[in-house]
Amino acid sequence: MAAHHRQNTAGRRKVQVSYVIRDEVEKYNRNGVNALQLDPALNRLFTAGRDSIIRIWSVNQHKQDPYIASMEHHTDWVNDIVLCCNGKTLISASSDTTVKVWNAHKGFCMSTLRTHKDYVKALAYAKDKELVASAGLDRQIFLWDVNTLTALTASNNTVTTSSLSGNKDSIYSLAMNQMGTVIVSGSTEKVLRVWDPRTCAKLMKLKGHTDNVKALLLNRDGTQCLSGSSDGTIRLWSLGQQRCIATYRVHDEGVWALQVNEGFTHVYSGGRDRKIYCTDLRNPDMRLLICEEKAPVLKMELDRSVDPPVALWVATTKSSVNKWPIKGIMNFRSSGDYENDCSTPMSPFCSQPDQVIKGGASIIQCNILNDKRHILTKDTNNNVAYWDVLKACKVEDLGKVDFEEEIKKRFKMVYVPNWFSVDLKTGMLTITLDESDCFAAWVSAKDAGFSSPDGSDPKLNLGGLLLQALLEFWPRTHINPMEEEENEVNHVANGEQETRIQKGNGYFQVPPHTPVIFGEAGGRTLFRLLCRDSGGETESMLLNETVPQWVVDITVDVSTILLIIIDETSADETLFN
Repeated sequence: MAAHHRQNTAGRRKVQVSYVIRDEVEKYNRNGVNALQLDPALNRLFTAGRDSIIRIWSVNQHKQDPYIASMEHHTDWVNDIVLCCNGKTLISASSDTTVKVWNAHKGFCMSTLRTHKDYVKALAYAKDKELVASAGLDRQIFLWDVNTLTALTASNNTVTTSSLSGNKDSIYSLAMNQMGTVIVSGSTEKVLRVWDPRTCAKLMKLKGHTDNVKALLLNRDGTQCLSGSSDGTIRLWSLGQQRCIATYRVHDEGVWALQVNEGFTHVYSGGRDRKIYCTDLRNPDMRLLICEEKAPVLKMELDRSVDPPVALWVATTKSSVNKWPIKGIMNFRSSGDYENDCSTPMSPFCSQPDQVIKGGASIIQCNILNDKRHILTKDTNNNVAYWDVLKACKVEDLGKVDFEEEIKKRFKMVYVPNWFSVDLKTGMLTITLDESDCFAAWVSAKDAGFSSPDGSDPKLNLGGLLLQALLEFWPRTHINPMEEEENEVNHVANGEQETRIQKGNGYFQVPPHTPVIFGEAGGRTLFRLLCRDSGGETESMLLNETVPQWVVDITVDVSTILLIIIDETSADETLFN
């Protein structure tokens, strides 16, 4: 299948334009963290954020600022990541339906795989074979040779993939043993399905869980499997016997994350109840409460730099990531400090984490003011902020003020139609423009706070101005002054002649670091770039293939701009009076 290959979809599919209002460098996770990967050789931790950003952190506790870099190319939650090739390559899976291949040392995206048709929820990695599997809500599992993926170039951009079919429901978890001989998937079907990735042959289906299977682990030779489920249980399976050989009822609620030691004798589990336990697989009644997090646990990563592990990194639905010390935990069994009575409350082994990678605040509430240009937001720290949608920037931090009172205070006696939509899924403001209503809002230049060079007060289309600002660096929107005679058109409003269209809109610019996203109405991303990068040769070429005609009309085709104005004003000839 083609990787990093784009077809000209703009003419056939409904394409929307989105952009994110944010700082140029977002150092802190702005939402929950879905996945973790540790590179002990370089003392680096990779976090996969619900804010769409993969971040690299130093785990050297002597560094005052652990932030190293951000890896940005996804447009939705990053659901899973795996480090390959001894830490040189990172593979990521996202709700934007793509799998991406990254240079982990330098932090840039090398290629994008677009075979999935829905959210990609899970990855699995066979270290001995450099083989990665991806799976998600489209029920498909694809197998990728990592060495082939890292060799992709602009001219050599095709890669073949094997697929494993047979899943009847959305896949949420995936595991492959290091040798690459067994792969297991977990889904809302409540069963485990097992394949041989070498032949793509189905091996078995394992029944026992009564809810979604959210976490899976295989031992090295692929003979045993651990599963964690939303039904609150952990199960140990013998693939040779094709049955469950032990059930561990450790948690009060769903089990969402698992880790296991090298010997496959002790499992670390976490989930919805916020508690993290270590359980001896050979003695199911013996468990130890390691710690209690402040939010549901999404992922855990053992520090395997030494054996037995001395630390456990934990990610939750909150934006901070904690490192919990577990040195000496294996000695507890012999000292009798394990708890074997599940009804008795335990004191946690750890009261405080060793290290905290602090997260930032996530926007959780917003209100579009009735001028349909400004937005008030409230974040997880209860701070309120005031934003300008048109200029794609934050205007003011208002602090911990009454949100409803601020809305009332900023009410204006005006009516402006809706012309954009807002999404808070990543914890940041994502604004989406759709052809159906993007050009609905007209305001006078004076009311918008803009002045015209000739002193007039023309009516301005907010959506049109914004699109022109977002694409002002795209060469296709630029007019060569030498061609002005060919581009002269009669100005509809007052009979003056407009000799050329300047890049942008002549009134304002958006921050050049603003991410601009072209995607299908259903959420599938076609292309993401920064506003300032649209002048690049590759980016410009991809824009030519991706930008829908309704956007081309307002940013490139001068005569069509005027036709749009005529069409919009035909019902109200007073607009330009």
